[in-house]
Amino acid sequence: MKIENNRGAFWSELRTRFKAQMPTRESLESHRWLRPIAHRVTEPELWHMKTEPLARGVAIGLFWAFVSPIAQIIIAAAHCVWWRGNIPVAVAVTLITNPLTIGAWLYLAYQVGSLFVSGPDTTSAIVPASGVFGMLQSFGWPTVLGMAIFAIGGSLLGYLLVRTGSRLWFHWRVARRARRRSRAEG
Repeated sequence: MKIENNRGAFWSELRTRFKAQMPTRESLESHRWLRPIAHRVTEPELWHMKTEPLARGVAIGLFWAFVSPIAQIIIAAAHCVWWRGNIPVAVAVTLITNPLTIGAWLYLAYQVGSLFVSGPDTTSAIVPASGVFGMLQSFGWPTVLGMAIFAIGGSLLGYLLVRTGSRLWFHWRVARRARRRSRAEG
């Protein structure tokens, strides 16, 4: 029983810290850039941790994390308003690709994309001196294709994992309550 109380205290503390970091409705409504759209951004369902908006937020965040290395947080938040996803989760998930991981991520996107785009192997040779456009022609299309594959695959996988995890967690809680009731009854 003591372990259960400690676990509950941990989640309670985590929830309290998370809520303390979240902007208040009043601060969003008074922000000068958000004032024209504040009535849309402050809708409660965009901030609650319900399964469907949470899954949409993860999918939107993963999609824009892998598609756009620039302004991904703003784009993901805007699409959450449009598609009714959880804004804080989408913003957090976009940070999967950050300045520390962008080099490795773009290289991986290039490698995956080059599996589908035929052409000369440009990774082992020096790129000919044809300037930036030559480099983009050699590396650009495979990288863009790899980014699209990761964006679509990652968002679908993220959505399905959140939905499945939520369902499994719900069934686990129901089974745990049933076990507790049966122990209490005798």
